[in-house]
Amino acid sequence: MTRYWPEKMPRSLTLPRTSLAQNLQFSALKFPDKTALYFYGQETSYAQLFDRSRRLAAHLKAQGVGKGDRVLLWMQNSPQWAVAAHAIWVLGAVVVPLSPMLQARELAFFLQDADIQVGVLGAELYVRAQEAQLGHAVVANLGAGMQDSPWPFPEGLNVQVTLREGDVTFEDALNSEPAELVQVDPEDLCVMPYTSGTTGRPKGCMHPHRSAQANITGAGVWVSTSMEDVYLATLPFFHVTGFINSLVAPLSGGGKIVIMARWDRELAQQLIKDQGVTIWTNTATMVIDLLANPNFDAGNLASLRSMTGGGASLPAAVGQRLQDQTGITFLEGYGLSETMAQSHSTPKSHPKFQCLGIALFNVDARIVDLDSGRELPPGEIGEIVISGPQVMQGYWKRPEENAKAFSDIGGKRFFHSGDLGYQDEEGFFFFTDRLKRMVNVSGLKVWPAEVENVLHGHPAIQEACVIALPDERSGERARALVVLRAGQQATPQEIEAWARTQMAAYKVPRDYQFVDSLPRGPTGKVAWRPLQEAARAELSAASSGPN
Repeated sequence: MTRYWPEKMPRSLTLPRTSLAQNLQFSALKFPDKTALYFYGQETSYAQLFDRSRRLAAHLKAQGVGKGDRVLLWMQNSPQWAVAAHAIWVLGAVVVPLSPMLQARELAFFLQDADIQVGVLGAELYVRAQEAQLGHAVVANLGAGMQDSPWPFPEGLNVQVTLREGDVTFEDALNSEPAELVQVDPEDLCVMPYTSGTTGRPKGCMHPHRSAQANITGAGVWVSTSMEDVYLATLPFFHVTGFINSLVAPLSGGGKIVIMARWDRELAQQLIKDQGVTIWTNTATMVIDLLANPNFDAGNLASLRSMTGGGASLPAAVGQRLQDQTGITFLEGYGLSETMAQSHSTPKSHPKFQCLGIALFNVDARIVDLDSGRELPPGEIGEIVISGPQVMQGYWKRPEENAKAFSDIGGKRFFHSGDLGYQDEEGFFFFTDRLKRMVNVSGLKVWPAEVENVLHGHPAIQEACVIALPDERSGERARALVVLRAGQQATPQEIEAWARTQMAAYKVPRDYQFVDSLPRGPTGKVAWRPLQEAARAELSAASSGPN
């Protein structure tokens, strides 16, 4: 327990037993004419959002989608994303949210693994969906009708495509009589975000309505929101933090969401001022980019009363600069796909930079010894383990992974995060390292084994090892150490260009080093950690310069 738990705030919350579709239904009943979504000048009321969700649900139902079925949701942030998610929940089905940056070969894995037959996607992604052999597609042109927008609309999203027989446009899919809500239980699955594993094989995190509701409810209580709050949605909805804090939690509370399809630092500050944004959940990268804008005007952020974030730690110097220029304290948090976003956050009354925060409502988080599993005292480094209502049921079709990920401690089921850290005397948690191999690029998780598997497919590459290095802008970046095949040649630029055709852009290393061989451990596996430690030490020495 921390002595800095916010004064008069409950430590435990009674969670709703409603579904996420019912959250929207109740908001639409309470605030039918209120603006729910603002998208580059286009407004959608709560009544319109709920009606469109039920109409799309009727179309999906006609395609055979029913309770428990997994449905692909694959597009940029948009009103269509919100409509599609709730349409899937109206039917008691499961949203599988994926990054629009995925290439066709990557998408094909998810379609097969989750047994997905139907998807709702952006028109710019339609060709890739066909290549991945998606069954039925509902295709949304996100840029349609946006030519008169008062704000600059992102390029590449106004795409006209010729649909194959059987597929439909998003607009045509709404020409159905509204479907009725299917009754669901709190333990029925509602969303299944994927996280990759150390073997490079992505795993679906099974989240029921209960675990999503835990953080939907907690998010509102933690920052004391109301139906009059205005949220800026810059984090992608396919990511659990953006999903909870920038979409479903605001809609549950009756707030207004100002949606950006893609990050634009100039537009962000203009929208905050114009729309009177009060709450913004973002990443360290966005804050750094915002402050680096030569046109940055602190006065544009005057309406903000809460700025929270996670994914990657915000450098203390940047946090202090934000505070000095705007008066805003950036409150960092911590969470995982497995915990449906936040399990920890920093209280406004006692902020600490580069800190994970304190355990949130109903959460029991501990630092345990790697070997014995015993709980460690403050200051000692061990693994962060978490028990709480937002923890997933388990990994989809991965019983062997579940056996490794969970353990019983004193009669409680704890999830092993794979992150190393410590707790200070005041109950705050800090991150030090990770057990699992991972590169955190602007809050997006990149798994080296997955990238290595792709790089091994390049005709000139014999072997590759991917390591994580610190990066001032993105928190971390990937470096690929490459051994070329005998007699083969390739440049870093050629490899990078090829890799971009094989995997999502954020996974592609920008930093390459050619080596004659890679060191191996006793079992024959590549010894990646010494390579990473050596590279980090070299960078640290270079940045500190001569004495």
